[in-house]
Amino acid sequence: MREPATPEPAAPGRREGIPLGRIAGVPVVLAYSWFIIAAFTVIVYGPVLHRNNPALGTSAYIVALAYSVLLLISVLVHELAHALTAKVYGWPTQKIVLNLWGGHTQFESFTASPGRSVLVAMAGPAANFILAAGAWLVLTATPMGSVAEILTNIFMWANFLIGVFNVLPGLPLDGGRLVESAVWKATGSQAKGTVAAGWAGRIIVVALVVWFILLPFLSGSDPDFSLVMITVLVCGFLWMGASASIQQGTLRARLPLVTAAGLSTPAIAVPATASVRDLLGFGAAAHKSVVVCGPDGRPQGVVDPAALASVPEAAAGSTPVTAVAFALAPGAYVPEWSKGQELIQFLAQVEGKHYAVVDHNGAVTGLLSQDAVLGAITGKNRRTRQA
Repeated sequence: MREPATPEPAAPGRREGIPLGRIAGVPVVLAYSWFIIAAFTVIVYGPVLHRNNPALGTSAYIVALAYSVLLLISVLVHELAHALTAKVYGWPTQKIVLNLWGGHTQFESFTASPGRSVLVAMAGPAANFILAAGAWLVLTATPMGSVAEILTNIFMWANFLIGVFNVLPGLPLDGGRLVESAVWKATGSQAKGTVAAGWAGRIIVVALVVWFILLPFLSGSDPDFSLVMITVLVCGFLWMGASASIQQGTLRARLPLVTAAGLSTPAIAVPATASVRDLLGFGAAAHKSVVVCGPDGRPQGVVDPAALASVPEAAAGSTPVTAVAFALAPGAYVPEWSKGQELIQFLAQVEGKHYAVVDHNGAVTGLLSQDAVLGAITGKNRRTRQA
């Protein structure tokens, strides 16, 4: 399951994968990277099947391919369980993507709570346990041929292991939502919960490496090469996911610091018809920023101090203010009360690196820079704000 995110438009001409249609209204995409894990499964598991079941012959590799498809179906059911449970709470699902690492369900923006977050997260592993139980019932109740029995047995164990693996208590695994929600409930901060669950995910990675690689090595035995490769790949993915969760939680904790009024520098507005000499009459010298407004009163540019200083005294009266200003992107102005995620999402949709700040009457009160916003989000001061 993936955190809610603002949908990002795909790059022109670039496709994420193969669209498989919609299930219960949710778009499903098969990423091209899935074919890598399918090939890996055939190459690694095919010889194992052939060795354990000589009667299969070369068809062991076809069975291995069928195994990768069964894994794909198991992951799809897992992700659908997330999406359908979220639908009960009115959380819009953007898409399900099946990829090299299994898959993820990407949601659009929604308001979560600790309890609902856990229920949506646990729906995925629960679905896998149900599939595993169903496969076990089939195996115990119905006589089957060798290939069908092999595949059903594989399907049972695959779903059981997917379920168990995903309930481990650390992000990016579903069980990490248990840690996140517990800390969230105790502290009232989802951000602190996300950071805690991310660190729990890192601890899980260390434990897996110790268990599957370090302990066999220290005991003098030779670890199975394919098991080592799978462990390295899985742990690499988990470490990246856990680190991303820690970063996401840290950034979310800083969102209250992101306010248009608090991060902007004072500014005044002057009409586009003004001259450089007129700027003094508007009191521009007492302000750090000067925003140029069009005939409709909307901000359309910002005076460049270096360009302004280069205008000779004799030419000040005949030089229009627009000659020493750079243009603002269309719509690059925000209400001074804008803050947090709402402000960030708006700025992400507007081109340029500067935005005029306006009050309830539409009058310019400040100038906000992209660097100031990024500095507040990342905790790195990209500029020193003057009083």
